[in-house]
Amino acid sequence: MGDNYDFGSEYGLCPSWALSLGYMGVASGAVLSNWGSAWGTWKAGVSLLNTGIRHPSSVMKNVIPVVMAGVIGIYGLIVAVILGGNIPAPQVGSGINSYSIYTGMAHLSAGLCCGLSGLAAGGCIGIIGDYGVRSVGYRTSNISVVFSTDKGGGGFDAEEEGGGGSGDENKLFVGMLIMLIFSEALALYGLIVALIVSQHNYPCAE
Repeated sequence: MGDNYDFGSEYGLCPSWALSLGYMGVASGAVLSNWGSAWGTWKAGVSLLNTGIRHPSSVMKNVIPVVMAGVIGIYGLIVAVILGGNIPAPQVGSGINSYSIYTGMAHLSAGLCCGLSGLAAGGCIGIIGDYGVRSVGYRTSNISVVFSTDKGGGGFDAEEEGGGGSGDENKLFVGMLIMLIFSEALALYGLIVALIVSQHNYPCAE
């Protein structure tokens, strides 16, 4: 019975809908990574512009969170291009599918690894960049930053300080940069796993 099993049938390892798994991996890798990139750029960019009004000279130094958030979208693009190039089309005329469920699930897992890791990293970079850029800008402008106690939600309350700046903004910037590097590493971990998993392949028997 096993010798006569049809691996190309709709109930075998190579059904026609197996292709949808691969293309879902392509879409999830690109869309979720771009979502995280846009999220991080939005959160960090708004704070950057807000801080630049009071301290314009710190804009170029504090643009790092925006750049790091934008790189996450490139990770998703790389994975999506690799996965898309490894999905073969059915044979013309015969319609025989050579793309197996095993390969499709591997490509779907690769896309989700990269996409969800990029989404989490983008949100982390955005939130750290939001609070970090504001803190550096306020410290540079000799403003003490305290958390808002209003019922309306979390945020910053700024209070003017009488003393001069002591260069503490550099310490805040270094701390923010370290947190951003480890946040970016989350997306890099997902990219590495996605590239390894994308190489798993089981071609259907012709």
